[in-house]
Amino acid sequence: MLILLWIIIATVADGFVGLIGAVTLGLKESTLKKLLLILVAFSAGALLSGALLHLMVESFEHLSARTSFIYFIVGFVVFFLIEKFLYWHHCHKRGTCEVHPYTYLILFGDGIHNFIDGLVIAASFVVNPGFGLITTLLIIAHEIPQEMGDFGILVYGGMRKLRALAYNFISQLTCVIGGIAGFFAATSIQPLVPFLLPFAAGGFIYIAASDLIPELHREPDLRKSMLTFIFFLIGIAFLIVMKLFFGE
Repeated sequence: MLILLWIIIATVADGFVGLIGAVTLGLKESTLKKLLLILVAFSAGALLSGALLHLMVESFEHLSARTSFIYFIVGFVVFFLIEKFLYWHHCHKRGTCEVHPYTYLILFGDGIHNFIDGLVIAASFVVNPGFGLITTLLIIAHEIPQEMGDFGILVYGGMRKLRALAYNFISQLTCVIGGIAGFFAATSIQPLVPFLLPFAAGGFIYIAASDLIPELHREPDLRKSMLTFIFFLIGIAFLIVMKLFFGE
């Protein structure tokens, strides 16, 4: 049971990364607005790069390319349908949409991703506690900028800062559920992970291409547009560097 305790501590620590957006709570509204578009650009690049170079590549280690792309398409379509339903439910009847549907998609997709991270952490601790600690640190290092970007997307999409912070934290805590589930049911849950990877990748690509990148095109100022494009490239590059150096 000592291993389970380590897994819980590690996944809870990862869960608190979801509160990283708290560092922006004291910022002025004008400063926050400038930062949000940068975070949206960074997150769009990170989602694109992470989905293709991290989730999809890892799925190829377990599934054929054909099967991976089928589940990728399924994920893309499911996220499309969820957003259509959310738009109809939240926006159609009112005529306006104070909180954009893609904010809920981010939470849903990130919840799946964090659940998988919990499974990975559990599996690594079962192999060796030292290996589990290293894996946890690498996952947290990977999550910090991503969760900062996710928080920016939620606020940019219309959520109040405290609500976005709370929802992002809850989504991040699915890592704890994944860790506990991975410990008690490693043999029955682990086989599902290869299918969840391309499914989540399809959802992340949908969010980046359908919701985030179009938001970047709305900036009329050329200088600001170039700045957001640079941070879009930084988001892509960051995940590439993480993949090359840490294999995560």
